[in-house]
Amino acid sequence: MVIKMKKHEVIIFRPFPVQVGQKLHIDGGPRNGDWEVIGVSDRKIKLRCPVSLREFEWNRFCYFVEERSGVIWPQEKEQIV
Repeated sequence: MVIKMKKHEVIIFRPFPVQVGQKLHIDGGPRNGDWEVIGVSDRKIKLRCPVSLREFEWNRFCYFVEERSGVIWPQEKEQIV
């Protein structure tokens, strides 16, 4: 038996591939402001404030976001490209 999924508007989050040396501006949230990327691993990102020069290491949190219409939801694994 095949179940027909309905189409919905879906917001898609993808990890953003940040690189050392990039300048970021985070708009909102607790990390709001300007940052320089000074370290990146599979799990962590290290940022430096250009004003205070303080450095922070956090779990990676930067995502690219887009909104799509007409997406089948819920989706099967590895469906959205």
